[in-house]
Amino acid sequence: MEGSDYSALVRPHLESCVQFWAPLQEGCGQTGESPVERRRVSRQCFSPPLPRYSLYARTRLGYLFYRRQVKKARERYPHGHSIPQPVTFSGVKILPIPVLSNNYSYLVIDTCANTAVVIDPSDPLAVQAAIEQEGVRLEAILSGGRGLERTLLSSPGSPLLDEETVSVGQLCFKALFTPGHTVGHMVYVLDGQPFQGPACLFSGDLLFLSGCGRIFEGTPETMLTSLDKAAKLVEDTLLWPGHEYALECLKFASLLDLENPVLEQKLRWVEQQRLEKKSTCPSTIGEEKEYNPFLRTHCRELHRALGMQPLSGEDWASFRARVLKEVRRRKDLYKAN
Repeated sequence: MEGSDYSALVRPHLESCVQFWAPLQEGCGQTGESPVERRRVSRQCFSPPLPRYSLYARTRLGYLFYRRQVKKARERYPHGHSIPQPVTFSGVKILPIPVLSNNYSYLVIDTCANTAVVIDPSDPLAVQAAIEQEGVRLEAILSGGRGLERTLLSSPGSPLLDEETVSVGQLCFKALFTPGHTVGHMVYVLDGQPFQGPACLFSGDLLFLSGCGRIFEGTPETMLTSLDKAAKLVEDTLLWPGHEYALECLKFASLLDLENPVLEQKLRWVEQQRLEKKSTCPSTIGEEKEYNPFLRTHCRELHRALGMQPLSGEDWASFRARVLKEVRRRKDLYKAN
């Protein structure tokens, strides 16, 4: 595939991602509910987007700003913001592609068929370079951050629903609807069984190493439900996040969890990785449960660190959502040294 052909395919896909606005009822209500009931449930699931984010995600001006971000990042990081650390199993290779100032796209390669799927292609030129370097044929594009669309070479623009599977050769992905950061946010889980390896979660803006995405278009309750969905995955599931935020997130987590040897060890490792400009992904779901405060809203130690306890008559889920909201608030105010 020539570079110009790929750019023609990906650039419209990226533009639709920025401008895509998922229906509120999508993924929120149950099949068979009346439109009135779906709207009622939708109001519980989502809150109006923040004005600045709405400007960025839903307007032509926002798209032009995004294009400017891409250009500046290419100039500042001509070889990417991090040195990627690919992981290979029997028959599959996962290559992180550093794009923008801290984002990751992913090239998932079926090494037997020499075909690939790209996830969240934020910079077409960087993704094209990776495809050419690996010498593979692109078969599918999966987007999770700002819409529910799937773009396959044979069927561009096909919508993707919660728990629907996408198979490309031996690569089998399950889509999980995870609203909170945005109304249409989806993550993808690659089945590891055909390759005798662990499953892989491509978490986009839902879950980072020791962090989670900001709640732009949802509520703490919605985000908690989505995070719980990720936390229920098998513990050896590899976590491939959408951003390189590990160092800042771990430093923040250490302020809330002063005596956690697993966190301390991970922080030291990440500090060394970042000194060498190496990427820090993947993590695992099991690891994240040990130190990620956004997956530990049930932990008494975190409650004590925050000075929080359930209110009289407050149910457990509501309390956990309130804990999540407070951790998110503190993280938004935090600036790592």
